[in-house]
Amino acid sequence: MNQLTFQGGWRSLRVGVAALAAIIFGFAAPAASDPIRKSGYALGTETCGNGDLAFPKVQIDMKAGFCAGLVASAEDHLKFPRSIIQVPGRDLFVVADMGGWGHTDGRLMLLDPNAPGGQRFKEILTGVEYPFGLVIGPDRKLYASTAETIFRFDPLADNPRGTIETIIRHMPGRRITLPDGTKLDEAAHPLKQFVFDRNGRLFVNVGAHSDDCITPAPITRPCAAAEGASAMAAIWLFTPPPGGIFPALKPNDPDPPHTIYARGLRNSMALALHPNFPDAGYAFLQGENGRDLPDIFKPNEEINAIEQGRHYGWPYCYDLSTPSPEFRLVLQSGVYKSLCSANALYKPPFSLLPPHGAPLAMLYYHGAKFPELEGKLLLSLHGYRPTGSRVLIYDVDDHGFPKPAPPPVRYHVSCAADPTHNFQTDAGDVAAAPFEELIAGWHRVNGARPQGAPVGMTVAEDGAIWLVEDKNQTILRIDRAAGDPPPQLPCDTRSQALIDQLAAFVARDAQNKLRLTTLRKNLVEKHCVGCHSDFGLRAGQSDADKDATVLRFMLAQDGWIYPGDPASGRLRTRLRGIGAEKLMPPGGESLPKTEPGYAALLNAVDLFVAKMVPGTPMRVKPGLPQRKFFGKTNKECGEMPAAKVVVVTQRNAVDKPGFSRFFRPADPYLNGECSDDDGYYIRQEFLVPVQ
Repeated sequence: MNQLTFQGGWRSLRVGVAALAAIIFGFAAPAASDPIRKSGYALGTETCGNGDLAFPKVQIDMKAGFCAGLVASAEDHLKFPRSIIQVPGRDLFVVADMGGWGHTDGRLMLLDPNAPGGQRFKEILTGVEYPFGLVIGPDRKLYASTAETIFRFDPLADNPRGTIETIIRHMPGRRITLPDGTKLDEAAHPLKQFVFDRNGRLFVNVGAHSDDCITPAPITRPCAAAEGASAMAAIWLFTPPPGGIFPALKPNDPDPPHTIYARGLRNSMALALHPNFPDAGYAFLQGENGRDLPDIFKPNEEINAIEQGRHYGWPYCYDLSTPSPEFRLVLQSGVYKSLCSANALYKPPFSLLPPHGAPLAMLYYHGAKFPELEGKLLLSLHGYRPTGSRVLIYDVDDHGFPKPAPPPVRYHVSCAADPTHNFQTDAGDVAAAPFEELIAGWHRVNGARPQGAPVGMTVAEDGAIWLVEDKNQTILRIDRAAGDPPPQLPCDTRSQALIDQLAAFVARDAQNKLRLTTLRKNLVEKHCVGCHSDFGLRAGQSDADKDATVLRFMLAQDGWIYPGDPASGRLRTRLRGIGAEKLMPPGGESLPKTEPGYAALLNAVDLFVAKMVPGTPMRVKPGLPQRKFFGKTNKECGEMPAAKVVVVTQRNAVDKPGFSRFFRPADPYLNGECSDDDGYYIRQEFLVPVQ
């Protein structure tokens, strides 16, 4: 891995990058034990897999007997990968890379895992709007989805674009008109997951246009977007003509007719059909991405057993038959009277999933590599909260249904004071299907790994499990591991002492105190509270207490703030919708134009982070090798890559002549060998002022 290939005559010379630098520039190559870093992972000499399919092993906590190898990363120019599937009969895979939220530059790429690192991808379709679904159809051709279409094509053709055959052209996409003619500013959820059953019928997720369909109170009418023959928050069914294959649409052909198979499903990104479907009734499972509430343990996500014509609750009910209080009046009369408790239309969840887990992929494992998984259900949880970032394994019955157990049913919570929690609703503990974890607690550990956010999965023809992870732009291959698993890595959240130190820096700076108040009043309280969290705010707090509470909440979040370096933190990328990050708050793209002073507010947030630590921002000079930094006792603490920003608190560190003392970088480059008390030191000649 991380090699350059030189073609010469009949053979190739593969030279490591660090060794090449030593040859050309006279740099000392790092020792064999020094890790290589890709997408935030520290990669050593261990591999996962065998032969040409042996990839650098990543340190994530896995079930005994399994390991994960890093096939591709951000260094391979992945931007926002979301799904993967193998080309039948070939050692090649197609990967859907969305590019980012709000982008129209998505790509479909062909991955050759046997090629040298850096040469594994070939772009086959570009300029695709929100590519997501990848499915092998009943005709064994590759089908893909965009925000509004489903098409098939040949990924191995000399000109793949020339082979595109669109079978559905106009699904609810980014510009929505409701059945009553109302035009909505919000888009339908742009990601169209889909599956074929064995008779060629096509089920498509048409996700909701919002989190909860809330309109100004009092709410007396049903959610318009969830109603009618073109309902969102629904599964649409398209039935093919005799023969089971949809014809390619000609320019003026209408879309094939559809019916609403099931509704009340906010966003069905995880869909799995058991081989017995449809003979087993409704052995068609859906993983529900439900509404958000600030409470970390409420509401739960869901596994639903989809039955034609039924309503699964959104936005009127959540959890197991809990009415949404906003729709109290809607639930008192009409078609949705007592929907959540005494209405034959409603079907409650088959089982609950960990709250805010965000299930984005689900499949039944069939393969020779892992006989202990045969027939079991695998499910990826993408959510960033401590309940997400993992891959689950469910035992199932003969019809493919997970096996519920009576309460209490407990699940693991990452990096929390109480590491386990019971499945609960407002009524208390409830039955649920217990699960194992194939990947557990993929939380950030400085010097070892970033937090993970798994999305798409597929089982290759050799039985290996391939996993796409979008937060760090990686593709992993899961293989068999020998020996006992390594101990789980500890949680690596910012310590309370460090939060106290940063809060004290802010309290001593008059300008940053004012910026914090502005941020809290005009951003957090006005636009952010209630979206995903209450930021710890409570009734009756003074303004000073509110400021301190909001600051400490933000400092405790994974990767939100890197003091002195606003460009690296997720607080900035989320507020500005940069790269693959989803813009927050929802609808925030219009705020710079519609809210006076909002653009200046975002600049004030950047300045607040930049000035948080007293000192001089300095940038690490470019060039190899990466710049090692040390503690006061000369213990190595990590390596800073070129262009990283550190805040120098003492330019001429008298206790380490020739070194500058800088504040903890608070990013993945610490290796855990040094304490915060001594500070960190880097050679002065490696630093230049930030321009």
